[in-house]
Amino acid sequence: MGLLSLYVNNKAGGLIYHRDFASHAAKLDVNDQLRLASTFNGLAMIMKQLSPVSGSSQMTELEADAFVLTSFDTLTGLKFFLTADPDSKRLDDVLREVYVYYSDFVLKNPFYELDMPIQCERFEEKVIKLAADYNRR
Repeated sequence: MGLLSLYVNNKAGGLIYHRDFASHAAKLDVNDQLRLASTFNGLAMIMKQLSPVSGSSQMTELEADAFVLTSFDTLTGLKFFLTADPDSKRLDDVLREVYVYYSDFVLKNPFYELDMPIQCERFEEKVIKLAADYNRR
């Protein structure tokens, strides 16, 4: 059980943050990471339109044989999504914690511009520690 990768998309669907946590996470080059992030954004929009449930607003989980993908959408349009081993639990709590770190360390950074790639050392440290603690369970 463990976290594989974290992605953050801006409201336009562009990748603004990516971090791998496990050695067995898919090794993607930068272009593949960008493609994956934009594909997820498009897939989420299509699924929203095709949802049989009236008022459904987002895709929250996708399960596959080799991984599970969990997402969290913010009111401002950011998408946080996490890939993990199939038996991983409480991934939505992990994403909410990442969002708290984003709010505390990225948004309060006077040098950060919205929708630009996240390059904040404190955010990075907290995310890495969160993943390490989760993967130790």
